Amino acid sequence: MTHKQTVTLLWLLLVGLTLGGTLLGETAQPGYGVMLVIVLTMAFKGRMVIDHFMELKNANRLIRRLMQAYFYVLPLATVLSYVLSDLP
Repeated sequence: MTHKQTVTLLWLLLVGLTLGGTLLGETAQPGYGVMLVIVLTMAFKGRMVIDHFMELKNANRLIRRLMQAYFYVLPLATVLSYVLSDLP
């Protein structure tokens, strides 16, 4: 598979995940399961964008790790805000 085909398929997958997440957010009952699917999708999409669309797969290790950390910290912050919003 060529690089162009890989990027095209990834782009279609990312669009599908985005539309699926939108549908999930509009129709599903709020809960930990939905939140888990959303944050895992968020992390996956971020990693794919970093590696294939920003082409940081072969970039300086520090820069790449900082960008990857963002897509682990952001889902963690989402989980924490969801969990803490349930507290009295």
